[in-house]
Amino acid sequence: MTGLRPASNGRPGGTVLVARSDSAGDVLLAGPAVRAIAAGSREVVMLTGPHGAAAAGMLPGVDRVIEWRAPWIDPDPLPLTRPQVERLACLVSRIAPDLAVIFTSFHQSSLPLALLLRMAGVRQIAAISEDYPGSLLDVRHIVDETVDVPEPERMLALARAAGFDLPPGDRGHLAVRRPLPPVEHLTGPPGYVVVHPGTSAPARAWPPALHARAVREMALAGARVVVTGDPDERALTAQVAGGHGIDLGGVTTLPELAAVLDGAAAAVAGDTGPAQLAAAVGTPVVSLFAPVVPAARWAPYRVPAVVLGDQHAPCRGTGARVCPVAGHPCLSSVTPELVAATVLRLAGSAGPRATTAAPGVKEGSR
Repeated sequence: MTGLRPASNGRPGGTVLVARSDSAGDVLLAGPAVRAIAAGSREVVMLTGPHGAAAAGMLPGVDRVIEWRAPWIDPDPLPLTRPQVERLACLVSRIAPDLAVIFTSFHQSSLPLALLLRMAGVRQIAAISEDYPGSLLDVRHIVDETVDVPEPERMLALARAAGFDLPPGDRGHLAVRRPLPPVEHLTGPPGYVVVHPGTSAPARAWPPALHARAVREMALAGARVVVTGDPDERALTAQVAGGHGIDLGGVTTLPELAAVLDGAAAAVAGDTGPAQLAAAVGTPVVSLFAPVVPAARWAPYRVPAVVLGDQHAPCRGTGARVCPVAGHPCLSSVTPELVAATVLRLAGSAGPRATTAAPGVKEGSR
């Protein structure tokens, strides 16, 4: 495939449309690649689905966010209709991007979106594609999908193939825009433990009763425990917090949740967006990780982390959203006592954490 046409400064410049169409966690994992693209372009517009738009707005380097639901990626897909396609074409034509970079996971195809973007008039498109793309891609990046590479590094490799790289001093960690909103009126002073029991898929969830017992264990050991969750998880967070934790279920926006995690000594979460959000603010994570997808790809990135759960369970690599094995053994075998001891040890061993924006990005700006 041909390379990208350089701008007058020798770099692929202009307006770049960056697409990541799935969850908030996956959008956050695209952060290093987004910053690389922002360093070599005039403007970055991020195209996300409804689950990732709020996270995209928090990424350093993103100037604008547009939302469109991709039915080949969304877990609850709507039918693909002509009006829906025309809406995407209208959104893209208003932006008039010089280039589109399509980020996907190993189990997703970039070609449906590449086709629609080409029909919308995008002249240059870069993506990872194992399948032959014909004229749909100008930069086709091929990776060895038998090797489990962390998602941020996989996406950064595509950005580099498209001609972009991280600016000097940027270590490629996850990051969010700062300053974050004040949340001490919700949590009290920093130094607490955050427990986030909710997940987007039942197969990735540790049982609520075990979460509640872990909260009790940590509270009895002297920890202040904050339980977080989405508005539709209020019953879950109330059960998990019980009489031992501070229940913030449904209380926080995503930037406020980032601030809550930023003030934590450690966090407990499944394979879900808040685990990546914790990593983006530098908070150590105890990851309750079901092996339906590889932990090597999606475990909390570049922060102190401990992965708990049987990574060799029969559900390994199935991608299942509902556990295919009776009793959910990969996670139900993890004891509350182990979780409590691990998070308290991780919280106690964590040193001072940096709270600055990504290198080369002013706080509150791109």
